[in-house]
Amino acid sequence: MFVNEIFTSIEGEGIRMGYPVTFIRLYGCNLNCSYCDTRYSCEGQDGTEMSVSEVIEKAKEAGVKRITLTGGEPLIHKNAEELVDGLVNEGFEVNIETNGSVDIYPYIKENVIITMDYKSISSGMADKMNHKNLKYLRNQDVLKFVVEDKKDLDDMKRIIETYSPSCIIFVSPVFGKIELPDMVDYIKDNELNECRIQVQLHKIIWEPTKRGV
Repeated sequence: MFVNEIFTSIEGEGIRMGYPVTFIRLYGCNLNCSYCDTRYSCEGQDGTEMSVSEVIEKAKEAGVKRITLTGGEPLIHKNAEELVDGLVNEGFEVNIETNGSVDIYPYIKENVIITMDYKSISSGMADKMNHKNLKYLRNQDVLKFVVEDKKDLDDMKRIIETYSPSCIIFVSPVFGKIELPDMVDYIKDNELNECRIQVQLHKIIWEPTKRGV
């Protein structure tokens, strides 16, 4: 598999925010979101070809039992499931960050957390979503909306009310595009009481474009 980078830092968002985590970022993506903040993971062939066993050994060297598998889109890799199973067998808890367009059912496993995006209208990729995925999400999993404006928030509300997903729900701002108080007011006014607002912690601690953190 083609690996963009492997590094250890803190989880910047989601249910494990703040915990030390080893990130495995695979290269390549099947979508092209307007607000993508990791273009380097799907443009310019920035990466190294590694076997599944090599990736697992690199993760073991870091000495952290939490893994975040991300991209790009990690689940487009044909041996992604082999990697996930191998990491779980080594005692890792694996969080998969996926864009919502790829079937997640094969990854509904013990010691695996699914953090799945639902792409907003402003992303330009909303029509690529696999709606079947919404029924697979468990109470340990995350459905994440990244929003730029009220139109995105309205679409988020529609999805939540239509599908009533049985998981944790986060909403994040497109960096620099929407005011956080406006998001808070929207959540309150629309009684979206199970929806959590989050920011990307790593963009607060370090420069927003810094890699490997």
